[in-house]
Amino acid sequence: MAQRDKQPLRPGAGDATSAEEVLNSVIQELETLHQNVRGQLAEDITRLQTEKTSLIEDIDRLRDQYRQLQSQQVETLSQRYIYQQQLWLKQLAQVLANNLQELLVQRFNELSANSVQGMNLAIPSGEFPTPILVNNYNERATELLASLDASVNRTFDMMDRDLSSYESSLSQRLRNMEGMERQGEALLETLVNRLRVELQEEVDATFDPRDYDSTDTTNSLHPEPPSPPIRKPLPEPTSPPPAPAPAKQPASQVQVGLLLALISAVVLSLFNVSLKIILKAKAPRMIFGLFQVQGVVSPGFGNSLLILLIRLIVVMALMPILATFLYPSVWKDLRRFIDNGDRDLWTKVLGSAFFLFLSQVLIYIAIGNIPTGVAITIFFIYPIVTVLASWGLFGDRPTVLRILAMCVISGGLLLAAVPSFGQKAIGDVGLGVAAAVGAGVTFAGYVLLTQMAAGKLHPIPFSLVNFAAIFVFSAVSLILLPLGIGMGLPTNLAVFVDPNVWSGLLFGGFLLGVLTLFSYLLNNFAIRFAGAALASVIGTLGPALTALFALVIINEKIPFIQVSGLALVTLGVAGMSLERMLMPKKTT
Repeated sequence: MAQRDKQPLRPGAGDATSAEEVLNSVIQELETLHQNVRGQLAEDITRLQTEKTSLIEDIDRLRDQYRQLQSQQVETLSQRYIYQQQLWLKQLAQVLANNLQELLVQRFNELSANSVQGMNLAIPSGEFPTPILVNNYNERATELLASLDASVNRTFDMMDRDLSSYESSLSQRLRNMEGMERQGEALLETLVNRLRVELQEEVDATFDPRDYDSTDTTNSLHPEPPSPPIRKPLPEPTSPPPAPAPAKQPASQVQVGLLLALISAVVLSLFNVSLKIILKAKAPRMIFGLFQVQGVVSPGFGNSLLILLIRLIVVMALMPILATFLYPSVWKDLRRFIDNGDRDLWTKVLGSAFFLFLSQVLIYIAIGNIPTGVAITIFFIYPIVTVLASWGLFGDRPTVLRILAMCVISGGLLLAAVPSFGQKAIGDVGLGVAAAVGAGVTFAGYVLLTQMAAGKLHPIPFSLVNFAAIFVFSAVSLILLPLGIGMGLPTNLAVFVDPNVWSGLLFGGFLLGVLTLFSYLLNNFAIRFAGAALASVIGTLGPALTALFALVIINEKIPFIQVSGLALVTLGVAGMSLERMLMPKKTT
């Protein structure tokens, strides 16, 4: 027995079994906790969505009540003003009648007293009484009428001055009320926008709408424009509450966002090269050095419209599904946008879509006539146009860094565009350069109108309306183009498609539509993870990536001087994007 007690203890199977049981119990508790937390979060999200809907309904109801009270107030003021005028006129008539009566009674009493006194005067002896001449009575009556007229005029002048002073005082009060009304509307709009942003932040925990620029999502052909935001004069509210600082994204999430932005830029570059392959050239293009492709259609105006229409058919077929996935409230916002009837917002949305439509048609023509990388580089004239237009229209004076970036971009544009005229032409070089410049200028108009409409409509429904409007513009233009040619427009603007290449054209349009939506989706998630500013910095690599893929895929070479211009443009646009990203930090 003593020997058995002295034997060393060995760890047996019972310890391992108990450890496994403890581990399993811990795992089960963690899973239970995880399920409970997920259930609570789902309930919180449902509750927040319900509260958001109720708040939006309350805001709409308050707006209706405000408009009703405003109309009632204006009607009450107008009725009160009319009643007061009638009361003043009645008082004026009574005062005039009393004054006239008193004055007439006084004058007649004086006349009767003077006549009796003259008749009772003693007549001197030896003389006959001298009769009173009628002329004297006429003179007295004339004097009486003149005095009466002067007193009436004075009374009317006094009443006129009183009425003028009352009217000016009432007008001043009405102007003050109008100013207070405008300030109240501005404060109410600011409050509604802030409530909408805060509710959206609570529902979409991983999405910060303040970092989401509408120009990032609408443009599916070009990267997000790094132009500065437009500053609009607004009435200063009294002591506004400070805006909450945006939540800082984790480093890993930012890296994922930057990677997605880079992939989106790669897809855009592939879009440009694919468009180049679809358009015909003088000589067949060698794809990856393996086989030749002649192209499908010539790079004309009508053919560009046709390619854009086919691409948008694919986009409009899939975009509603993608928009619902990215933003479930897209249809509610669209219904509210349509029912609201805001003409100013409608004008900005449709105007931005029209400018984007012109920009895309022109860039198609440019890519078909000059090298792809050069066309995209010249297109990047739009930041300069945007900055100058913002300065001229809204007084947004550019900073020193922005002016320096504009000079760098201008130098790069000259280096990229001028040598094209001395090279062996693959098309109409003058038309290609002019079309690229026109595409950049019209895209600047799109950027300005989009930024003016920012904050009034969520970017995803804004993008959906933009795509739909561009689809309508393309279809209407293709319908009206034959009529215009029949009325005297040049025939080279018409649509020329060989019946044997329709299958290739439809496949190319389908490919462009798929690349558009893929880039849109990647850019959307890149902005969610990394923010619009960082995504725009990556987007400035568009010209360089386009030139690189054009060299690799279709062996499209450009001289070193144009490569230098491309690098300068990329550097300048990246500088503008960095300044835009750092500007909010300096102002805080």
